Amino acid sequence: MINLSLNKKIILFGFIFTFFSSFGQSFFLGLFNPSLREELNITHGQFGSIYAGATICSSLVLIWFGKKIDEFRLLNYSFIVIGILFLSSFFFSLINNIYFLIVGIFLMRFSGQGLMSHTASTTISRYFNKRRGRALSGIWFGLSSAEFVLPIVIVTLLAIFSWRSIWQLISIIIIFILPLVVFYTIKNITIDSREGEDLFKKKNKDVKSWKRSEVLKDFRFYIISLNMLAMPWIATGVFIYQSFIAESKLWDEYVIPKSFMVYSVASILTLISSGFLVDKFTSRKIIPFMNIPLLIGLIVLYFFDFSLSAFLFFGLIGVSNGLANVLGASTWAEIYGVRYLGSIRALTTALMVFSTAFGTALFGFLIDSGFTIEFVAIVSIIYIASSLFALLIIKSSIEPTNISKKT
Repeated sequence: MINLSLNKKIILFGFIFTFFSSFGQSFFLGLFNPSLREELNITHGQFGSIYAGATICSSLVLIWFGKKIDEFRLLNYSFIVIGILFLSSFFFSLINNIYFLIVGIFLMRFSGQGLMSHTASTTISRYFNKRRGRALSGIWFGLSSAEFVLPIVIVTLLAIFSWRSIWQLISIIIIFILPLVVFYTIKNITIDSREGEDLFKKKNKDVKSWKRSEVLKDFRFYIISLNMLAMPWIATGVFIYQSFIAESKLWDEYVIPKSFMVYSVASILTLISSGFLVDKFTSRKIIPFMNIPLLIGLIVLYFFDFSLSAFLFFGLIGVSNGLANVLGASTWAEIYGVRYLGSIRALTTALMVFSTAFGTALFGFLIDSGFTIEFVAIVSIIYIASSLFALLIIKSSIEPTNISKKT
């Protein structure tokens, strides 16, 4: 086996975990939507309601279980997460009624989108200091790679095998590959392991690490979170109701699928650059710019109907997505320290998961109530502008807290 440095091993660990988190992501589960609805004889609306409800429940459980990464040895915690992902994937292959569907989606959202991405980003944010931004951008290539490769693979496999067989194959891949990856990459990592240990201690000995109970009393957390959550709920709403957008704008049926290619490229290019920007300027200085591309994209969606505007719209979403993936983990580490980062990240990841369900529900409610996509865009624009304005007001206070040297 290739002998990598410890830093590269940890990045490899994060990359593979974010790749495997795709099994619980909306883009992946959506590939099985037709098969599940046909077998269970349920409508789009019923599936959407079940999906949103199960997602909300998974976010609530994640708040509790995610903080355990601060209490367990990382090796042991990772094996537990792998075990849950394996059981969840195998259970998904057994779905034969609505009740099993509810449990199956809950488990996949909890273990895949929730725990796998939470474990990867928390580990990277805690271990890396000087190169945190670049490390985070590196591991999120895992999810970008999965978004590029897996849809084609799954569609091909569905033409040959049953959807149940595919999920059984997924569970086998998980249980055989991930334990080997974990043992090779992080078996000697502890909660106190840091990049450049001596340098880290020298620079951060006076920086306070906040407990989650303290963070919940800090007004900055809520304002920053409002900005962090804009991308998940708006983008999820756009992705889920892309057919409605296309119909409203009179776009060809292939316009949005082609636009996703622009989205993917923009996300990847932004990931590459954002890591270097974070390491040079810090996350707290960049975060005000995070949602500006998304804001401009929504303005484009509101004013323009021609097909090329779709490519610009999705490209701008991709830029904000690339920034959000890096800033969503590094910002909390900078402001609140890394000792209790797992507990804090469990909360913020749960909020992110919850927001995706919120976006699906809100967009659906507005659309069913007869509002146009332009009205939906205005609602989203007002949200982004309001949260950004609040962030700019407190911008000067977004700094880490130094421990008092008084005894």
